Amino acid sequence: MADTAHFTPRVFSGIQPSGNLHLGNYLGALKRFSDAQNNGIESIYCMVDLHAITVWQNPEDLRRATRELCAGFIASGIDPEKSILINQSQVPEHAQLAWIFNCVARMGWMQRMTQWKDKAGKNQQNASLGLFAYPSLMAADILIYHATHVPVGEDQKQHLELTRDIAAKFNHDYGVDFFPLTEPVIEGAATRVMSLRDGSKKMSKSDPSDMSRINLTDDADAIASKIRKARTDPDALPSEVEGLKDRAEARNLVSIYAALADQEISAVLAEVGGKPFSEFKPMLADLAVAKLSPISTEMTRLMQTPDEIDRILGNGAARARAIAAPILAKTYDIVGMIKS
Repeated sequence: MADTAHFTPRVFSGIQPSGNLHLGNYLGALKRFSDAQNNGIESIYCMVDLHAITVWQNPEDLRRATRELCAGFIASGIDPEKSILINQSQVPEHAQLAWIFNCVARMGWMQRMTQWKDKAGKNQQNASLGLFAYPSLMAADILIYHATHVPVGEDQKQHLELTRDIAAKFNHDYGVDFFPLTEPVIEGAATRVMSLRDGSKKMSKSDPSDMSRINLTDDADAIASKIRKARTDPDALPSEVEGLKDRAEARNLVSIYAALADQEISAVLAEVGGKPFSEFKPMLADLAVAKLSPISTEMTRLMQTPDEIDRILGNGAARARAIAAPILAKTYDIVGMIKS
């Protein structure tokens, strides 16, 4: 089996272009990608539009959401010259390798996927074949670049384990040491951003209340207003992390502050412990506006120049294909396809 030791270090991560990027997407992914950009490891960030159409999408909405996600990457600090920014469907090698992996993966593996059970529910016979094979395409997304590391949240950890299974089975079946067993990079808990209206629920674009989330397209006034109106409890902030136990809304706001300020939660509490929310919320609002309103402004600018976004994605696709095409060609050779 191939571990990652003798492969060139490379990071891959993908986000679905489903629209309405929010604070949870920023702290959980985009900010971390930006922070990691200068670590010297080649990074590929992908708008996974092929995954998005496993459930029906309005074509114009999908195009807009794809460009908006690209704008969000750039506005959050991803430099398309340092990293590779791509739209999945513009790199056909993803889908081509996915077919090979469809013939390696087993039906039983797919049926065990928690996300398949959750999304298809009791209506599995009417779910798309693409939704069922989603993890096989995800494996291809990663392995078409021989990516050695993938930042994942808990909801995608099972899919990455399946990626490793597919790589191991391919290597075993063909007697090769070709695909790496990609390592997960499990991110910390501080980036799990909860609803501003209910601290027990994850911040989500599907929540009917726009006040439950901070959208990356919100202007400074909207950001400040949502934080001022965020649900809290009547008690002052504690001085120790243990004091946040059973205080979901307080823990969420302190965690957001810590993540935006690049501080540990304990350090934040050492500073604000004993303060009422009437004093803490303005501090959080000022910090959030300072960090997020420039992102909103830049996203708005980029969305007014779609040709610039399309040019960036085109350049990214060319750079990505330079990596992916030789790996696909070697895969075809291993499988027994006749070279052109």
